[in-house]
Amino acid sequence: MSHPLTWLYAPGDRPAVVGKALTSGADVVIVDLEDAVAPERKAYALSATVDLLSDPHPVPVHVRIHTPRDIAPLASLPGLGGFRVPKVTHATDIHRIAEAFPGVPLFPLLESALAVEHAYAIASAHPAVHGIALGEADLRADLGLRYDSGLDWPRSRVVVAARAARLPPPAQSVHPDVRDLDTLAADCARGRSLGFLGRAAIHPRQLPVIEQAYLPTPDEVAAAEEVVKAAEAEAGALALPDGRFVDAAVVDGARRVLALAARA
Repeated sequence: MSHPLTWLYAPGDRPAVVGKALTSGADVVIVDLEDAVAPERKAYALSATVDLLSDPHPVPVHVRIHTPRDIAPLASLPGLGGFRVPKVTHATDIHRIAEAFPGVPLFPLLESALAVEHAYAIASAHPAVHGIALGEADLRADLGLRYDSGLDWPRSRVVVAARAARLPPPAQSVHPDVRDLDTLAADCARGRSLGFLGRAAIHPRQLPVIEQAYLPTPDEVAAAEEVVKAAEAEAGALALPDGRFVDAAVVDGARRVLALAARA
C-alpha cells in the first residue's frame, strides 16, 4: 500500500469501538490512551490495549500513549505498529524513548509553540521517528488563536520539517465535527494544497471524505501519465508537446500521483 491516507482514532477503554475501527477501512487505527480516556479509566485502557496487541492485525495499529510509562507493557507486543507520542517539545524527548525501546516506530505530535519551533530537530531526532504531525487543538489553545488561518504557518512549518528530515508528508489533524462533512472536504483540500497527505479521523464516516479529497483527480492522473510516459521515452530534461518543461523532480511527483491513484 502507498502512504496511508486515513488514520482513525479509537478510545482504548472501549474495546468494542476499537474492534469496529479495525474493520472500518481506515489505513491505520490509533488506539488512544490519552485525551479520549478519563483519568479513572487509564489503567483499564492500557490493560485492554495489551490484550488487543497480543496478536497481530491486518490493519496497522498505533497507540497514542498517555505517559512514557505506557510504553514498556506494549513495546514488544506483536500487534503494535508504532507509538504516537503526544506533547513532544524537544528532540531529547524522542531520544529517551528511542534508546529505551529500540526498533519501535515513533510518531511525535507537536502541540505547542515550542514544539513547532523545534519541528525539524524533532523530525530528525532519531531513525525511530517515522513521521510527525500537529496536535492542533492544544496548539490553538497555546497560541490563543481565534481563527483557523492562524495555523497556516505552523502547518507549513511541519510539512517543511518532515520533508527536510526525509519523512513522509504529515497527515492533517482531526476535524472535530463528525457531521459536517462538507467543511471536512473543503479543509482537506486546503490541507492538500499546503503539502499534507491524508488525515486523522475520529469517526468512520469521515474516512471516505478524507480519502476522496486526497486521491488525485482524473485530470491529475492523466497529466502524470503523460509525464511518466515522456520520461520513459527520453532520458534527462525534456519538454512536453504543450510546451511544459519536465525535469527529474516533476517526474518523481508524477510517479507519486500514480502511486496514489492505484489505491482507487
